[in-house]
Amino acid sequence: MRSALFLSLASVSLAFQLPFTVPFFKSTKTIPRDDSVPEHGTPRIAIIGAGAGGSSAAFWIAKAKERFGVDVEIDVYEKESYVGGRSTTVQPYDDPSLPPVELGASIFVKANKNLWRATQDFNLTLKGFEDEYGDTGIWNGEKLLFTMGSSWWDTAKMFFRYGINAPRRTDSIVKSMIQDYLHLYSQDAPKWDNINTLATTLGFLDMTANTTANFFEAKGVAANFVREIIEAATRVNYGQNTDSIHALEGACSLATTGAAQVSEGNYQIFQRFLNYSQATVHLNTQVTRITSRPSSLGPWIVHSDQGSMAYKGIILAAPFHYTNIEFPPSIASQVPKQPYVHLHVTLLSTKSPSVNPEYLSLPLSSKVPPTLLTTFQNAREGGKAPEFNSLSYHGKIKEDERAVKIFSEERISDEWLKRVFNGQVGWVYRKEWDAYPKLPPTTVFPPVKLDTGFYYVNAFEPFISTMETETIASRNVVDLLLNEEFKSSICGPRISGSETRGEKTVDDEDFVYGWDC
Repeated sequence: MRSALFLSLASVSLAFQLPFTVPFFKSTKTIPRDDSVPEHGTPRIAIIGAGAGGSSAAFWIAKAKERFGVDVEIDVYEKESYVGGRSTTVQPYDDPSLPPVELGASIFVKANKNLWRATQDFNLTLKGFEDEYGDTGIWNGEKLLFTMGSSWWDTAKMFFRYGINAPRRTDSIVKSMIQDYLHLYSQDAPKWDNINTLATTLGFLDMTANTTANFFEAKGVAANFVREIIEAATRVNYGQNTDSIHALEGACSLATTGAAQVSEGNYQIFQRFLNYSQATVHLNTQVTRITSRPSSLGPWIVHSDQGSMAYKGIILAAPFHYTNIEFPPSIASQVPKQPYVHLHVTLLSTKSPSVNPEYLSLPLSSKVPPTLLTTFQNAREGGKAPEFNSLSYHGKIKEDERAVKIFSEERISDEWLKRVFNGQVGWVYRKEWDAYPKLPPTTVFPPVKLDTGFYYVNAFEPFISTMETETIASRNVVDLLLNEEFKSSICGPRISGSETRGEKTVDDEDFVYGWDC
């Protein structure tokens, strides 16, 4: 129970420009510097964005090329100088000898079968979280409401405060959601160009149509459990409260059993995807506009600050309205603006073993939990709102210093840090950005297919927004695009729900569609 409710960390939400190059990628000096686009050669697919969605899209295309000889080349455009999008690390004190700290997309779990499989096939080392964080406290801005540990007494205290049914019913809802979600990896995994249809197929439409608070309370979960424990998870993962975020994403916030990350950084998964794909990766390249001009190589021309190129298909794997790309009006009119949560991230190192108890209105002798999550309920009732969404101690970066990560709606000042960490603050790093999509209840989603040969991976984000689901969304659009333009797919000459997929059976828990066929 503890891992399901209290190890919710930062999900697929953040990005930071890293000072490294990616030497194993192909040269980027291949784009013509004017509009004289070649009319000969191998058909090409353009992928815009080199985060989880874009890098995995290249990987899925490579799987089809490898299995069925699909004759296509891949270009990946990335406006930043690094790969990984919202999954990245920073070096404390700018010292490469110190262990890096995840700035954004921190964890994934065993139910995230694409990422988990990637770590196995690419021989990446995982480190777990079950033992790192210790106790977790729930802070309401004025009072430490509850502290959860791993002892029987902590469990008894939770049942006394929330009742025995609230955690059990919540656990049942989350497990049921995961079981339905796992169908996306099965041999008969659905293909979709309409997310509303997918939500209906998976049985999730009622969850996306209701707030987390309304949905869980209607299922008999005690209101104080929803507004304290579940809200702690939605605030740390998505910066949103249970009365504003839809219930499917609320349930995803709680699905953290077996949480892990790649040692030295999750971005390595996405580097490996691109390396495997043999795509030509254009880093530091801003796509400026996309136009249509039917030709032998396809109807689309990608114009960038490095030149122009014709493409048979385009996969947009970045938030539509944040790309600064000029799209044809017929495409731009289809995608509604998606608001994002504006977030401040503060990383620091400290020799202080815990937050100053006096900040939490506790006696100086009190033991403060190393992870503090928050609820907004006190502010709803007219009290003070928490000054942060979450505060968590992480591993050692030096023998006598530990890293701390804080998510907040406002900038955390140096004075605040000194007061809260007993004047023992070393390295500090701040990042401010539009971190994750706002996810209110909805039954209407952006289109997956924007035009013939033009697909949108991030249409999936208002449904579920994680690193893993970006890889699922990209697998789906690759299947649709290959079927439409090349009469092929990742696992067959054409998309079919009934084709034989090798020796694996539908009951094989290790089967992961796309990796296996």
